[in-house]
Amino acid sequence: MKRLTPVLAFAFVSLVACRATDDAPKPAPTDPPAASRPAAAPPAAPPSTPPGPIAGVMPVSADFHRRDFVFTSGEKLPDLRIHYMTLGTARRDAAGHVTNAVLIMHGTTGSGQAFARKQFAEVLFGPGQALDLTRYYVILPDGIGHGDSSKPSDGLKAKFPHYGYADMVEAEHALVVDGLGVDHLALVMGTSMGCMHSWVWAEKWPSAMDAVMALACLPTPIAGRNREWRKMLLDGIEQDPDWNGGEYMKEPRAALLSASHLMTLVGSAPMADQKRLPTRDAADKDVEEGETKFASTHDANDVLYAVAASRDYDPSADLEKITARLLLVNSGDDFINPPELGIAEREIKRVKQGRFVLIPASESTHGHGTHTWATFWQKDLGQLLAATAKK
Repeated sequence: MKRLTPVLAFAFVSLVACRATDDAPKPAPTDPPAASRPAAAPPAAPPSTPPGPIAGVMPVSADFHRRDFVFTSGEKLPDLRIHYMTLGTARRDAAGHVTNAVLIMHGTTGSGQAFARKQFAEVLFGPGQALDLTRYYVILPDGIGHGDSSKPSDGLKAKFPHYGYADMVEAEHALVVDGLGVDHLALVMGTSMGCMHSWVWAEKWPSAMDAVMALACLPTPIAGRNREWRKMLLDGIEQDPDWNGGEYMKEPRAALLSASHLMTLVGSAPMADQKRLPTRDAADKDVEEGETKFASTHDANDVLYAVAASRDYDPSADLEKITARLLLVNSGDDFINPPELGIAEREIKRVKQGRFVLIPASESTHGHGTHTWATFWQKDLGQLLAATAKK
C-alpha cells in the first residue's frame, strides 16, 4: 500500500518523543484569512495527573512541539505544544516502517485520558481484546486547545489563535509523522469531535491507514439542531458580561453554567436517564453536581474555542476519495446525531469500503457518549481489524 512521505526512522527504545523544530505545516484553507496578530508563547500549563497503568501497561506521556505554527485563520503561534500518551511498543518492518500504530482522537473539551476509562480501556486494551496492547502501539493525543496541549487558558486568553478542525488535524498528523516517525497507521479512530477528525484524515491522507473507526458523528457540515446548540453555547459565553471579551480575571460563572447545561443536555440518554434519575430530587441533584464539577474543571475561553472549532468541518464533498475500509458507528439515542435524519445511511454509500452500524437505544446505552462504551461496538472493531490485518 502506498505510504506517506517517509521520515527518518529512529530508535524508539525508550518511547521518548522527539521535539520537532522544522517548518510549519501548511493547513488547507477553510475560512477567509483573518488579520494575523502576533501571539507570544505562553508558559506551559501545569500537566494534569497522568493515569496509572492501563491494561497493565504504563502510558508514556510527552509533548511534541511545532515551531511557528500557522493557522488557517492566518494567525500564528511561535510554539504549538501537542501533548500525547502512547501505549504499547512500536514494531517496525525490515524497511524501518512502524506496522502496528493506532491513532485514537478524543471529543470536544476532552483529552487523550478519556480512553483510560474502564468502559473503554478494560474492554479494548487487554490480552486478546481488539486493541491488545501487546500487539498494538496506541497514540492518544490531546487536540489543540484541549488537555495539556496549547490552549487559551495557558495565558493568551482571547489572543490565542482561533483554530479549526483543519488546524487540529494538521497538528495530529505532524505529531504522528514528524514526532513519532509513523508513516502508516493500522487504524485511525475517533469519538465525537475525534470521529469528525477521522473523516478528515481518511480524505486528506487516504493511503495513510488501513482502517477507520468513526464513532458518533456524521460526514456532513455542522448544521440544523447540531449547529443551534453550539451557537447557543457560544452566545451564552460571549454575552456574559463577566466574560469581558475573553479577558476575565475570574471565570464567568453564568457562561460556564450555560455551557454546562447545554453539554449535559446534548449528551443525555432519555431511556437511561429516566431509569437513573427516577425522581425530581434525583434529577435536580444530578444537575447541581454537574454544574459544580463543570465549573471547577473547565475554562470559559477553552470551551468557547473548542466548540467554535467545528465551524470548518465539512467532509461531504470528498467521500469518494476514501480508500481505507471505514466503519461508522452511531447510537439510536444520540441527540447530536439523531438517526431519523438518515444522513449516515445515505452518505456511507459513497464510501468505497464503508459500513454503517446503528446501536439501538436502550436503558443501557449512553446517548452520544455511547462512543466511549466499547462493549457496544467492540465486536465490530475486531471484525474491522481482522479484515484489514496484514497477511
